[in-house]
Amino acid sequence: MKIHRATREYEEWLSKQLTIVPADLKLKHAHMSDDAFVFLRATFYRWAQHWPRICKKLNAAPVVNSLADAHIENFGTWRDCEGRLIWGVNDFDEAYPLPYSNDLVRLATSAYLAIADRRVSIRFKDACKAILEGYKKGLSRGGRPFVLGEEHPELRKMALGVLRDPVHFWQKLDGQTGKIEPNKVPEPVTSALDKMMPERELKFNLVTRRAGEGSLGRERVVALAVWRGGRIAREAKALAPSAWTWANPAGANTASIKYRQILESAIRCPDPFVSVVDRWVIRRLAPDCSRIDLSALPQERDERLLLNAMGFEIANVHSGSGPVAARAVLNDLKQRRDDWLQSAAEAMAEATLKDWKSWRQKNESDR
Repeated sequence: MKIHRATREYEEWLSKQLTIVPADLKLKHAHMSDDAFVFLRATFYRWAQHWPRICKKLNAAPVVNSLADAHIENFGTWRDCEGRLIWGVNDFDEAYPLPYSNDLVRLATSAYLAIADRRVSIRFKDACKAILEGYKKGLSRGGRPFVLGEEHPELRKMALGVLRDPVHFWQKLDGQTGKIEPNKVPEPVTSALDKMMPERELKFNLVTRRAGEGSLGRERVVALAVWRGGRIAREAKALAPSAWTWANPAGANTASIKYRQILESAIRCPDPFVSVVDRWVIRRLAPDCSRIDLSALPQERDERLLLNAMGFEIANVHSGSGPVAARAVLNDLKQRRDDWLQSAAEAMAEATLKDWKSWRQKNESDR
């Protein structure tokens, strides 16, 4: 199946799971032509088709609660119930029980494409080594959240690079939003956003939001308010079952959304402002509660440390499957060659690049 047909069939399936926003989906298609890194972020459904065929042996690895759509821009910060700054995985839109190897290979593949696009400068071999070292360390320890208050000074420095300017954050958010009629928002969503406000009966305006890559085309509703001298925001984003269930329907529970299950099982300091209501995820938006773009990181940064932390954080997610599953994964890792991650990521990157070039070529010829 070619990439255009796969995209069409996936989006037809997705339209039966939630309401599609046509203008946002059109923008997503345009972004997919920009570069291979963005293309990877936007097309987990295609990854889910390629993975069992290209990485057949890795697909037989022990299954754990997985992020599924792992990539180097799916990490961010939030505040826990104690107000501490936490760093970790930003969203679980595609979460699903999968072979542990999937998250590691997808994370490494995203690093490969980011290196090729000069978004990061580390050698790919070193990137894979850092990811694996962090993952093994995290899994061996049973996981440990990244609390940035007292430890992880280098990671804290990188995170704070995007947190210093609230003015920029609100300007960017304003640029992503558009008008929406309140009667177009489902009542459970309005009610959930209302309950997430800091006080009862606080007036807020509802707007749409255009953001992300993989989730472009899904409904996003943001409640904006001014509370005690400053702006606040809460977002509701529509959820669907993981694209894995579309690409691999045999044995998959296509009606089940795993977001809450895998989020709650992960070893992390929870964000008290994240909840799943019906088929929507509700969360706070703030300068220190958001995803971190690579472009927003300081120019001088320890990329090996960052990738090591990402590998450790993937282990935090996988550790939610319990100690028996963790031991099975560690035993499986001992049997693999040192270069298995690098080889698998290169193979998946090759397939991604082929799809991207085909997508871009056809889109340019259609103009």
